[in-house]
Amino acid sequence: MATGERPMDAARRRALARRVLDGYASGPDAPVQATARALTKIDRAVVLVLVEGVSDQIAVETAAAGRGRDLDAERVAVVPIGGAHAIGRFLVSLGSLHPQVRLAGLCDLAEVDIVRRGLAAAGVGVPLTQADLAELGFFVCVDDLEDELIRALGVETVKTVLDSQGDLGSFRTLQGQPAWRGRPPAAQLRRFMGSGSRRKSRYARLLVEAAVARNTLPQPLARLLATVNSH
Repeated sequence: MATGERPMDAARRRALARRVLDGYASGPDAPVQATARALTKIDRAVVLVLVEGVSDQIAVETAAAGRGRDLDAERVAVVPIGGAHAIGRFLVSLGSLHPQVRLAGLCDLAEVDIVRRGLAAAGVGVPLTQADLAELGFFVCVDDLEDELIRALGVETVKTVLDSQGDLGSFRTLQGQPAWRGRPPAAQLRRFMGSGSRRKSRYARLLVEAAVARNTLPQPLARLLATVNSH
C-alpha cells in the first residue's frame, strides 16, 4: 500500500464481497444449496461437469462466461458434489444416465485415486492414468485450482486482485504470522484464499476473471471447457 493511502473501509469491503458472489449461494449451507440448484438442471443436461465444491463450480461457470459461453443454453450442468470422496456415491445415485449424457470434471491431484475408483465403480470407465482420466473428460489440478490460478497469474497479479478487494492488509497479516513467515508467497496466497469457504469462492471468481482477461486460464480449466465445447 502506498504511503498515505487509506485502507478500504469495512462497509465497502462487504459490498464488494456480496457483489462478487451475486447469484451464488453463500453461508453455512451454501454447499447444500449449490448442489440442490445444480441437480434441478440434470434432467435436461447433455453434459454433467462434476466438481468438488462451490468454488470450483464458480470457477468453471465464470471461465465459460468469460469466453462468451452460456452453459445453461448449452445444457451443461456444473454440479458440486461435496468433495471427491462423494463421486462414486453421487454417480450411483444418478442411476443409468441417458447414452447422450456425457460426464466431465475437475479434481485435485491428491484425490486422483478416489476419482479413478469412483468412475470405475460406477461403470464409467477404468482410468489408470491421468491421460485416461482426460480421455473420460476429467482433468487434474496440481495441487488444486487455487494453486493453478496463482501460478497462471503470478504472485504480483494475485496481490493486485487482493488489493482491489481491500484484502491486501489481511494477507500481509497472515504473512507475518509465525507459521507462515518466510514461506513462499504462492503458498501464503493459497493459504489465505483457502481460509474460509466464502473467501475461497470469491477469489475463485475474481482470479478466473483475471485469467480470462489475460488469456492465461490454467490448463485443466481450459481443457475442461474445450472438452465440454467439443460435445
